Amino acid sequence: ETGLKEIIVNVGRTGTLNPAAVLEPVEIGGVTVSNATLHNADYVAERDIRAGDMVVVKRAGEVIPQVVRPILELRPPGTEPWEMPDRCPACGEPVERPEDEVAYYCVNAACPAQLVRSIEHFVSRGAMDIAGFGIRQANLYVERGMIKDVADIYYLTGDDLLPLEGFGKKRVSNLMDAIEGSKNRPPYRLLAALGIHGVG
Repeated sequence: ETGLKEIIVNVGRTGTLNPAAVLEPVEIGGVTVSNATLHNADYVAERDIRAGDMVVVKRAGEVIPQVVRPILELRPPGTEPWEMPDRCPACGEPVERPEDEVAYYCVNAACPAQLVRSIEHFVSRGAMDIAGFGIRQANLYVERGMIKDVADIYYLTGDDLLPLEGFGKKRVSNLMDAIEGSKNRPPYRLLAALGIHGVG
């Protein structure tokens, strides 16, 4: 049991808006947990989970923390039912929910949060496997306007990267080699890396 401080919304690589709980830190199975999944808007509404609640948290499959339910008898007065925002928290564009889906989506294909997550997926081990390229680098390159879609990864040069803080010659050389090496991945890896909605 712990306090749910606020409900935030993260934007996934396909534009899905995913509610998440920011918790008072609590130890579960030897691990300190301060964030937990809330799955989707229906999950929150069905259980009437609210910011300010005391909640029961478990680690699903002993790994992913999730909020199970609020403890209603401990609910403080003045809490408000949570609702999915009607605009994307990352780019401010409208949010839509297709009739046959549980998820809400940001409709902006140029949403920076979607782009960062798409890059993170593209360079991951199961996709193009570009070592030394993770979400921190993705955030940095998108913020600097160096990458506007995943294809721009292949237009990065050592001269682009060397001026950045923490990028020495060896690190830049290793990253450029990893990007070059990714060009030899088999086509199925590229298809997986593109993360096309509905294509598994």
